[in-house]
Amino acid sequence: MCLQMNNDPKHTSKVVEKWLKDNRVKVLEWPSQSPDLNPIENLWAELKKRVRARRPTNLTQLHQLCQKEWDKIHPTYCGKLVEGYLKCLTQVKQFKGNATKY
Repeated sequence: MCLQMNNDPKHTSKVVEKWLKDNRVKVLEWPSQSPDLNPIENLWAELKKRVRARRPTNLTQLHQLCQKEWDKIHPTYCGKLVEGYLKCLTQVKQFKGNATKY
C-alpha cells in the first residue's frame, strides 16, 4: 500500500509514523505547501459547511448530523468534483504550483 499525504503535523506525529511503519505503508515524498488536488477535500468542505449550518451541540449530535448530511450529498455532486479535476490540474500547471482559483 502507498499513501500520499501533506506535511500537516497531525500526519507526521510519532504515533502516525509508527503506525505507518508497523503496517508497512509506503509514504510518497511530497513537498510541503503543495496544492491539494484531491477532489475529496472539496467534498469534506461541503460536508463541513452543511454540518456547521445545523449547529451541533455535542459529539453525539455531531456524529449523527455528519452521517445524515453525508447521505444527502448526491452522487452527481461527487461526479462534478471529479469532472473538474482536469481544470484544477491545468490551473496548477499554468500557475506553476502557486495559488489558483479552484
